[in-house]
Amino acid sequence: MAKIKLTKNELKVQKDALKMYQRYLPTLTLKKQQLQAEIRTVELKVKEVRKEKEELERGFHSWIAVFSERDAFPEGIITVSNIRKGRGNIAGVDIPVFEGADFSRGDYDLYDTPLWVDMAANHMEKAMMLDLEAEVLEEQVSLLEKELLSTSQRVNLFEKVKIPETQANIKKISIYLADQQVSAVVRSKISKRKIALRNEEAFERQGDTL
Repeated sequence: MAKIKLTKNELKVQKDALKMYQRYLPTLTLKKQQLQAEIRTVELKVKEVRKEKEELERGFHSWIAVFSERDAFPEGIITVSNIRKGRGNIAGVDIPVFEGADFSRGDYDLYDTPLWVDMAANHMEKAMMLDLEAEVLEEQVSLLEKELLSTSQRVNLFEKVKIPETQANIKKISIYLADQQVSAVVRSKISKRKIALRNEEAFERQGDTL
């Protein structure tokens, strides 16, 4: 604990600091709870999107297996040319928001390539779109968890360090000032008593001389 001045001015500083900590702590606690809830919500959304992609891929593999020409499916036929992201805000945290993606198709002969290849390519685009959406959602979770860690540290700092420390400082200064006040009163009484005794002695000496 840092050394503090045992003065009235320092007492005011400590009381003002305590009021500030007690005023901001509920806000930080509420933010922490909100972040925890939002993280759970986004994590659930990630699971839903991943599950949807897995189901789509299972259906795709089952469907493509019926074609004897499945080995003719071109390698690298689908590539992502652009990922569209917007910006959002959750509990004061700036996050990316998935808005879609653009894909490019590789060159292949439309006449020599079976029709099912185009259908399969469309299916793959949907799966890739879901994968990209899940990645952006996971990025949101990462950013929210980072903010949650920072907010939790502030809450702990206020609850376990700053508020107890400030309360202890206020108690220490208050006790010291009270002791000083008592001492001052005692010194004042002693001083007045001494003055009264000197006056009495002077009065008695004056009476003896008369």
